[in-house]
Amino acid sequence: MKRTSYQTVDSGLVDRRRFLGTLVCTCALSTAPSALSMQLAPSLSESLTKEQRDSMTPAQVIDELKKGNERFRSGKMATRDYLAEKRSSAAEQYPAAVVLGCLDSRVPAEIIFDVGIGDTFIGRVAGNVVNDDMLGSMEFACGVSGARVVLVLGHTACGAVKGAIDNVVLGNLTGLLARIKPAIAATKFEGEKSSKNAAYVDAVARTNVTMSLAEIRRRSPILEELGKKGSIKIVGAMYNLATGMVDFVG
Repeated sequence: MKRTSYQTVDSGLVDRRRFLGTLVCTCALSTAPSALSMQLAPSLSESLTKEQRDSMTPAQVIDELKKGNERFRSGKMATRDYLAEKRSSAAEQYPAAVVLGCLDSRVPAEIIFDVGIGDTFIGRVAGNVVNDDMLGSMEFACGVSGARVVLVLGHTACGAVKGAIDNVVLGNLTGLLARIKPAIAATKFEGEKSSKNAAYVDAVARTNVTMSLAEIRRRSPILEELGKKGSIKIVGAMYNLATGMVDFVG
């Protein structure tokens, strides 16, 4: 990756027709379904350009992620030309968001948000825990590349959370699970506090997300400052494995 100098990306108004692919007249209903899809990139065969990404505010990027999740849940995902997206992003990339998600195979962020190649940075680790490497990656994504959103994505029925609740000891996994245990102590829950109680596991997973947001701000002055300036938003979300719904928090 070519390293560029650090700069804050100014927010701007988005030309909805250019960047979101929205049709504004009812006669457009006769066009192909893919043309009706709203998305981060204006074309289903091209990745975001720097100008397109920089013209979007953090709130608009989050809004498009929500709309992408709605398309995923409704089975109306955009029909993408991945080979064309691959070609258009081969020389450079300008993703609009960086997602810290869980290793779980059932939570592929690119699919559940219906985004294309070059639209988002994705980092994955069991329990979506925050560590030095992930913080450095997020600082690159936002402080150098110009991404507008940091998203910590947890999910229901998280195996890492269950392991932390059960005090699992297994090689290097032990240290990883230790990063989740503060969320166990911080979770207020009435009922059986067991890994066999799905509601409790999900409550701890949600607390883990919200505590991760605070940890990112505390441990990364770069991201904290970008957030204060309004250049980025640092947000969390929970993905429901059963419904496909992404619920934003924080």
